[in-house]
Amino acid sequence: MQITTKMKLYSSLIFLVFIVGFFYLLTEEEITYVKQSDMKKQQLIKGDQLPSFKLKDQNNELFSVDSIIGKKNIVIYFYPKDETKVCTAEACSFRDNYELFQELGCEVIGISSDNVESHKKFSNNHNLPFILLSDEQNEVRKLFGVPKDLFGLIPGRYTYIIDKNGRIVHLYNSAFNANKHVEEALKALEKGK
Repeated sequence: MQITTKMKLYSSLIFLVFIVGFFYLLTEEEITYVKQSDMKKQQLIKGDQLPSFKLKDQNNELFSVDSIIGKKNIVIYFYPKDETKVCTAEACSFRDNYELFQELGCEVIGISSDNVESHKKFSNNHNLPFILLSDEQNEVRKLFGVPKDLFGLIPGRYTYIIDKNGRIVHLYNSAFNANKHVEEALKALEKGK
């Protein structure tokens, strides 16, 4: 009797998560654009200046974003976790298009709360040619005001496109459409040429 009750509870919970996820996928694009008008108080938006920050990269070297402002365009993408399905797809999509980003005078930077060792393994496992930064305390995520996705359950997946002067020229979020982050970034960079 007790096992049956637990199974019903688990089934109900799985169904609820499915329904919430399905609803989120249906409304994701609308939520992205509706929220942008209200984000100024909390999140960096188009037109804002990129804040200065330093974090350790996958090679345990301290990286300062100030070292490339004025020299290159920058794509900074925040993602939830190394080696998860959507995060891996997103990183591999940036990897597969990295040459195009370089041709557009752009550096790609991925940021998550994973530690340096995790980033090193992730980078090596997938031959990632770009910078991965470890934000274990979520300080930079908070500095950017990146909200959580999926009703606050997971860290947000946001991509910021920054021009050579350090101005945010475009931002995009989608919790599940990893490839769209790359498409949006390339489109914004092409537009700014």
